[in-house]
Amino acid sequence: MNINISRLQQRIDDLAGLSDNTGAGVTRVIFSDADMQARAVMKKLASNLDLLVREDAVGNLFMRWEGSEPDRKSVATGSHIDAIPHAGKFDGVVGVLGALEAVNSLQEDGYRPKRSIEVISFTSEEPTRFGIGCLGSRILSGSLSAPSASALKDDDGVTLGEWLQRRGFAENTLDSARLVNGVYDAFVELHIEQGPRLEAEDLDIGIVDRIAGPSTTRVVLKGAGGHAGAVMMSERNDTLAAAGEIILAAERVARESESPHTVATVGKLNNFPNAVNSIPREVLLEIDLRDTDPDSWRGALESLNGEIQEISSRRGVDCILHRINEDPPAICDPDLVMQISELSTALGYSHKIIPSHAYHDSLFMAQICPTTMIFIPSRDGISHTPEEYSTPEQIQKGVAMLAGILRARSE
Repeated sequence: MNINISRLQQRIDDLAGLSDNTGAGVTRVIFSDADMQARAVMKKLASNLDLLVREDAVGNLFMRWEGSEPDRKSVATGSHIDAIPHAGKFDGVVGVLGALEAVNSLQEDGYRPKRSIEVISFTSEEPTRFGIGCLGSRILSGSLSAPSASALKDDDGVTLGEWLQRRGFAENTLDSARLVNGVYDAFVELHIEQGPRLEAEDLDIGIVDRIAGPSTTRVVLKGAGGHAGAVMMSERNDTLAAAGEIILAAERVARESESPHTVATVGKLNNFPNAVNSIPREVLLEIDLRDTDPDSWRGALESLNGEIQEISSRRGVDCILHRINEDPPAICDPDLVMQISELSTALGYSHKIIPSHAYHDSLFMAQICPTTMIFIPSRDGISHTPEEYSTPEQIQKGVAMLAGILRARSE
């Protein structure tokens, strides 16, 4: 099959020019002007391919190649086109523009699907404006309820519901975006690996058999505070010292897990009043804990909760725990994984079955239909920076793989 990589590369470069910032990298935050312009580009490309275009109540964009047997379950693919500030131009975009190129190539090859093929550009895979990732696929799969979603607020206090009205999505309710289980025969997401394994092993393709489930825990610690010189050590309830113990406990829980895929990160830490001569009286920290094994993931979460409660109690500080999200890992469809593996062999591409330690919209699509992902190598494993890069040849092989599975599942 002839994948027109020059055409695809030009589209990737053109889309990178639509950015909320003028500095290095690409920034496209959900519902920003750049995001809306990028959506318009997707609609135009889809229209040029004679695809049926619709947007749901939260802005998920569906571009459908109607099959000759439209009553059968469709085959779906896609990813996202939003980007965190100063990101690269390949994350997510390869999975959307690559899917449209796969459809374009199949059409040029004279193929006509029996099952319809649907390309999805998901709303806000990145946790930018509302602080929650995979917003569109969460709502689509039913993992996030419509009332909870509508009440989400950005840093300026503007809710998702208000943003939807601003951008013209007010005609429908968020409930209408929910898809029924089993709506698709399969969902396959093409994505850059965002890690070093494929490049290190000189492999063309990674086929994902499981996707790590993330949890985010917000911990607020409150103590008495006081003057750094006037309060003796025996009388202190230092919230920052307690937070330090909790950070080390999170690291220890992950290191001691029976699963090698358990990871824990404290990436956010706020200290009040943040003065050199004042004992911290309030600390906020957020812990990201994830794993690809459901049992290990839940066990680590329970262990961490116990550690946090023990540390705060022993140190005499009040502790408020809030689970921002708790999404179990996804096991990809074994038959779909095997089918793609066989296709890779037939195409002469080297491949390996691997887990995805980052989570994607596929994590939530796996809740409603057979799902897997196709990874292509990332140079040096770098992502979410302007240096993010996959070669045209690597992208071409990934799109050929995607076109092949779309054809096989839609015949």
